[in-house]
Amino acid sequence: MTPATRQEVLGLYRKILQIAKNWQSASGQIEETMREKEYIRNEARTLFRKNKNVTDPKLIKQCIAECEARIEIGLHYNIPYPRPIHLPPMGLAHKQGRMLRQQEKLRKISQPIYLKSHDEVS
Repeated sequence: MTPATRQEVLGLYRKILQIAKNWQSASGQIEETMREKEYIRNEARTLFRKNKNVTDPKLIKQCIAECEARIEIGLHYNIPYPRPIHLPPMGLAHKQGRMLRQQEKLRKISQPIYLKSHDEVS
């Protein structure tokens, strides 16, 4: 990891912790706000620790892009949780054979960037 990339990653981590510190839930309830703040800190800690040994520059850029996307979506919608995609499970494929495998592959490829690591951690 280059020093510039390292600084970018540490800056993102600091930004997430700052967002968690100043977070207000959409409902305004204190309990919900505290729960969401804790979720933001735990999610950041888990994902950054999981990816701390990544050395591939392409994968690092992908993780940075995912982090930035989740920050922007969370701030825009005022929801700290990843927004799910609403597709029927295997709705377009036959129950067996090549079409099922093809559908699974297309579904994985078409998954939004902000959900890539969420499925791996959950």
